[in-house]
Amino acid sequence: MLTLVCTGGIGSGKSYCAEIFQNLNVPVYIADNKAKKLYLENFVLQGKLNNLLGTDIVIDGVLQKEVIAAAIFSDGEMLNRVNALVHPAVLDDFYEWRSDREAEGYDMVMIESAIYLEAPVFKNTADKVIVVLSPIEVRIERIIKRDSITKEMVISRIEKQMSDEKRVAEADYTIYADGERAVLPQIMEILEDIKSKQL
Repeated sequence: MLTLVCTGGIGSGKSYCAEIFQNLNVPVYIADNKAKKLYLENFVLQGKLNNLLGTDIVIDGVLQKEVIAAAIFSDGEMLNRVNALVHPAVLDDFYEWRSDREAEGYDMVMIESAIYLEAPVFKNTADKVIVVLSPIEVRIERIIKRDSITKEMVISRIEKQMSDEKRVAEADYTIYADGERAVLPQIMEILEDIKSKQL
């Protein structure tokens, strides 16, 4: 079972690219969405996070995002401690999901994750790393439109992430989702290259 990862900075277009892979019959595990589900459904994880944060993170089936955000917003150590609980749970869930896809007959899957290259627990999970790139101005515009936040808030988020230069240094393939170059042909070329090397 070949595992690809699609990663990139906030607003780079990685979700759009992952959607295209999905449409080309490559099942995609969207790590961020799955993490949110695990907060609600994984009661062991919930209990550990409640103990760590000193308050319930789920009340009446609703995730208290502001509780988590308030705890980790300006506390790097607390963020690391939360991640140390959440990331292994996501990885375990991914392995289970991947086994299910293999049982269904798929020979290739993808994990879409913004922090794949930054989180040590995910290291070596994927066989091929695909990095999605977009100019900073395009990313800022996309995030402002998507999240209805200020330019300053967007820049602050971007600055907290790994640089594109570091991502590219670890990439097997890059996709330019800059709004000028068509994404589909780039993805088709990547898939053809991967399949040719498997033969």
